[in-house]
Amino acid sequence: MKDIRKEDLNQEVFDLYDKYAHNLLDRRQFVDRLSKHAVGGITVAALLAYLMPRYAEAQQVRMQDDRLNSEYKEYDSPKGAGKMRGLLTRPVGNKKKLPGIVVVHENRGLNPHIEDVARRAGLENFIAFAPDALYPLGGYPGNDDDGRTMQQKRDRNEMLEDFIAAYDFLKSHAECSGEIGVVGFCYGGSVSNSMAVRIPTLKAAVPFYGGQPATEDVPKIKAPLMLHYAGLDTRVNEGWPAYEEALKANKKEYTAYIYPDVNHGFHNDTTPRYDEAAAKLAWSRTIDFFNKKLR
Repeated sequence: MKDIRKEDLNQEVFDLYDKYAHNLLDRRQFVDRLSKHAVGGITVAALLAYLMPRYAEAQQVRMQDDRLNSEYKEYDSPKGAGKMRGLLTRPVGNKKKLPGIVVVHENRGLNPHIEDVARRAGLENFIAFAPDALYPLGGYPGNDDDGRTMQQKRDRNEMLEDFIAAYDFLKSHAECSGEIGVVGFCYGGSVSNSMAVRIPTLKAAVPFYGGQPATEDVPKIKAPLMLHYAGLDTRVNEGWPAYEEALKANKKEYTAYIYPDVNHGFHNDTTPRYDEAAAKLAWSRTIDFFNKKLR
């Protein structure tokens, strides 16, 4: 069987995966459309395996990393969903209160990649909290396909309230300075935009390829924004011109980066959509932004 290389695949393969990952295609439709790209010794099964996340292989910071104090903490869901839970992580041996970062997952619950991202933030000398919107339903189920199905069962507005409650949880934590930012990816990017609308005391928001808020809500934004978009992500980018126009019209502080020739999900190093150069640049810009706005 031929080894699959990213550069050998048609862009349509990644566009199909994006539609599948965002519930625009069911698995049968995805496999059927993917089959036409199974050529030259590449099977459909091999393509599927290639496109799916490899969490264990890509992990950068282990849960047991002795530089961090990482633990799961529960808090109340404000809309009656019961308890929420998230991964709280911060550097070991810290002697003073740290600024906080809420890390918001994609549309499949708190998977190992987003936990890893939270720990990366912890190593940058922040106290980071990554909630799991699936916890009221039993928590992230161990694979993304089931996670997406579970997350569709939750009301989006209720989930937003749960992430706003995570901000309150982190702000009141004894080790937090009270200066809080949010970073989110995909669905979490849209939540980051919404939290900027809803929380007047939020100090910074960094949506990665996230859906935009309604233009009539833009005047409510107080936090400075740093927005990361993928150049090939026509689905999400369609809403950016109107959002930027509203940000400018309302004199909001924002910086936007569109990374050329990369796909939605380019920061996620567990799938072949990952682009190392763009991901590292976007993350370094994000940490610099949080250092400037939260310290």
